Amino acid sequence: MRTVKTLLAGDHFVRNSLLAAALEPLDAHFDLRELTLPWPRTPYGPVGEVDEASDAEDELIAALPGVELAITQMGPFTERVLDAAPDLRHLVVCRGGPVNVNLEAAAARGITVAATPGRNATAAAEHTIALMMAALRKIPQLHRTVENGEWRSDLYAYEDCGSELDGATVGLVGYGAIGQRVARILQAFGAQVLVTDPYATDIPPAIEVVDLDDLLCRSDVVTLHARLTPSTRNLIGPTQLAQMRQGSILVNTARGALLDYEATCAALHSGHLAAAAFDVYPTEPLAPTSPLHTTPNLVLTPHLAGATHQTAHRAATLTTQAVHTYLEQSSV
Repeated sequence: MRTVKTLLAGDHFVRNSLLAAALEPLDAHFDLRELTLPWPRTPYGPVGEVDEASDAEDELIAALPGVELAITQMGPFTERVLDAAPDLRHLVVCRGGPVNVNLEAAAARGITVAATPGRNATAAAEHTIALMMAALRKIPQLHRTVENGEWRSDLYAYEDCGSELDGATVGLVGYGAIGQRVARILQAFGAQVLVTDPYATDIPPAIEVVDLDDLLCRSDVVTLHARLTPSTRNLIGPTQLAQMRQGSILVNTARGALLDYEATCAALHSGHLAAAAFDVYPTEPLAPTSPLHTTPNLVLTPHLAGATHQTAHRAATLTTQAVHTYLEQSSV
């Protein structure tokens, strides 16, 4: 049985114990070395030339000599780190994309890199629906009234009560792994689903494919699920917000840079939008001066849509599949 010197550089979400257990069924002996990175108890950030990583270059450099296979979520695999890993041949980043890896430097050293896209698709889709329903039914505002010792039966008044998903028109901007799951859940609630996505294929007949302008003006709820690219940056700005229906709701669990947040706050203050719900922001964490702190009818969560036990376990499972592929290819 082949022996593979392996570094597990997990953290307090995707734990090393999960990764080690997931590797056990594979036909190899993994000589494990473990390093626990501080995320999420310590926020990530840019490290060297990579992004969204734990500040642990020195720890990785000390742990990597002799290692053939490394598995991490937040490890900063900068050129400096890769220079200290002459034996490294394969790196698995157990997240949607390897933004914490200098891919050019890895390729130059003959190191293959894999990721685990889709690991949090179910969690993000369910969180989207949770935010959507919280905004539609004004749950944060209602919670605060009860928390403050009030019993506001007057909020049953027509002008103050919320709306249902059943019979609503919901527009999805993007129809990837998350958007597809959101669409299925919405259909189960009885919503009519519109989609705009120039790259989507095999969209079920019950879902209507439209352009962005049509989607914005027809939807009671608009939810963003597009990838962030140069063409989608600032996709929803003042012009697009003005196209949305009076009293509609906007949800973003994708990427903060898709949306003009200042223009969205203005639309909420004016009453053009009834509510909005966000899990992602243009800068994270939010600055104390952000207008989101003082804008009404918002539902806000701190970029936690993917934070479920199942996401962590799924990351470990998908990592195992990537390692299995590497073992097969490297044995040829």
